[in-house]
Amino acid sequence: MEVALYIVPTPIGNLDDITIRAMKILSSANIIASEDTRHTGTMLKALNIPHKKLESYHEHNEEQKSSFLVNEILSRKSVALVTDAGTPGISDPGFRLIRKAIENNIKIISLPGPTAFIPALVASGLPVNEFHFFGFPPAKKGRKTFLQEVAKQKSTSILYESPYKILKLIEELIEFCGSDRQICIAREISKVFEEYIRGTLEECKQILQSKTAIKGEFVIILSRTK
Repeated sequence: MEVALYIVPTPIGNLDDITIRAMKILSSANIIASEDTRHTGTMLKALNIPHKKLESYHEHNEEQKSSFLVNEILSRKSVALVTDAGTPGISDPGFRLIRKAIENNIKIISLPGPTAFIPALVASGLPVNEFHFFGFPPAKKGRKTFLQEVAKQKSTSILYESPYKILKLIEELIEFCGSDRQICIAREISKVFEEYIRGTLEECKQILQSKTAIKGEFVIILSRTK
């Protein structure tokens, strides 16, 4: 196996979405750098992927572990980077390690694979020729500025949100964008209860409010400003 930093996407729900190439790399890498080693270990076991060493790499130890992992690669070990689900670096840890690897002239091999916002965008029915990925809104500081930036976008906007904050976000988008802005809310992509809610912000808000429970991770696809 070539010595490099491998960026390996993992399934966001349906384990069948793992690629053959990803399985080969995960079984061959000297180290798998994982956001949650227990979660990754469970996935590897479910997919019958043998592996060597799991090393924790998450938002609280990124700086320290990035240096450690780069040194491991420089000592001729291959490292595969994974997150709990999806593609590393997309609203997940990975950026610091990738930057440090580049600074040390380490080869980066990034695999194509699962990420939540691409299937949500394609299935939304909104224009896909131009889009802006915003990710998760700030919890407090900078939130108003963030929402103002989303509201004035002249391309399709993509946001992530948790089930606990989705209604609050929709209400804020109504405030900043107007109630008639078109939106698609994707939930539980690739899982058993996958769902798409399409309509105006106000219509989608009412649909969410009518649910007895709001569960799952959400991708919000918002139409451009007029």
